[in-house]
Amino acid sequence: MSALLSGQTALILGVANKWSLAYAIAQAYAREGAKLILTYQGERQKSVVEELGTGISPETLVLPCDVTDSEQLSGLVETIREKYGRLDTVVHSIAFANREDLSRAFVETSRDGYLLAQEVSAYSLIAVARALAPLMSDGGSIITLSYLGAVRVVQNYNVMGVAKAALEASVRYLASDLGAQQIRVNAISAGPVKTASARGIKDFSKVLEGVAAIAPLRRNTDPAEVADTAVFLSSSLGRGVTGNVIYVDAGFQIMALAVGS
Repeated sequence: MSALLSGQTALILGVANKWSLAYAIAQAYAREGAKLILTYQGERQKSVVEELGTGISPETLVLPCDVTDSEQLSGLVETIREKYGRLDTVVHSIAFANREDLSRAFVETSRDGYLLAQEVSAYSLIAVARALAPLMSDGGSIITLSYLGAVRVVQNYNVMGVAKAALEASVRYLASDLGAQQIRVNAISAGPVKTASARGIKDFSKVLEGVAAIAPLRRNTDPAEVADTAVFLSSSLGRGVTGNVIYVDAGFQIMALAVGS
């Protein structure tokens, strides 16, 4: 084991099931020697996250946190402070939009749906960074998960694409604000992966097929590739990287037009 994260304490928000990118990142962090803190939202999710966390490491701490609830976020901070005293890495893997706002034309997005997507998918990163930065007394790394829909029009992504655009802009501003504290803020823009949330996107299987056919590597993204990039960003190897969006998508983002042979 290379133990790139030995001695680190890592908080991962957004582990929902064994298919989620957050779960792959948690596995990679544990492999590299980090102590894990996972969060869940609501009692229905508690037992699932606890089982996943224990499966990764018996020492995994599992805590409640609804990022839209300031009291729960404050409670999370206090628990981490009491148990560990400090924090090295935060992974923000949280996004949500109403299914109907993903499937219909963007121009038909409801006001409430737009605000909900922005609050959960973008503003939550700001709230998390503000709350947890004081625990990163020796500097550290904050990572969020984005997607190509932030900078390109992706069919059936709609309001989530706009939320991801706000998320990526937030990464840059947070990196500027927190850099003096040696806290680095970056985003990983992963290629489409078969996660539970992705299944809520209409015709998602066609997206996977299209990407695999066009991407330079001629395949889809492996969650382990995203996880290893997160390890890089959280380790000393990534100490000079902040304010960036790193694409882990088999190269798909460089392609403009594919024509048949």
